[in-house]
Amino acid sequence: MIPRIGDPFAKAAAAIKAMYAVEAAIAGSLDRTLLHLVKLRASQINGCAFCLHMHATDARTDGEDEMRIYLLDAWRESSLYSARERAALAWTEALTDVARTGAPDEDYALIEAAFDETERVNLTLAIGTINLWNRLQVGLRAVHPTEAHGHAI
Repeated sequence: MIPRIGDPFAKAAAAIKAMYAVEAAIAGSLDRTLLHLVKLRASQINGCAFCLHMHATDARTDGEDEMRIYLLDAWRESSLYSARERAALAWTEALTDVARTGAPDEDYALIEAAFDETERVNLTLAIGTINLWNRLQVGLRAVHPTEAHGHAI
């Protein structure tokens, strides 16, 4: 794949800085493991190889179990995810495909039961930011690193 713009971060430095500020504001409000799962799931749905590579690497660095990363696309059929994580993943799917889903009340009820109001807002913002990052990376054809566990592919 050939990038459409070489270093889009430099071309929109102020906007990228603002995105990082939003990420930093959210980071302390929700569990890192949960945020990794949300970012990975949205990136799976959006087909963002760059973000999948980055967030899988970050999740592993933070101690996430490999099998939970592998099975994330089938989280509904796996017992490896908590009720809180399941609620967040359902909300992630609903908002990532909001034009089709309309953010159903059933999915909101799940996060309402598992998260307080501040956490719900921050979770919704986290889902929005990863979707924006995905659109930037997919739209401009960002290329992920080509190393797997220290070996060039």
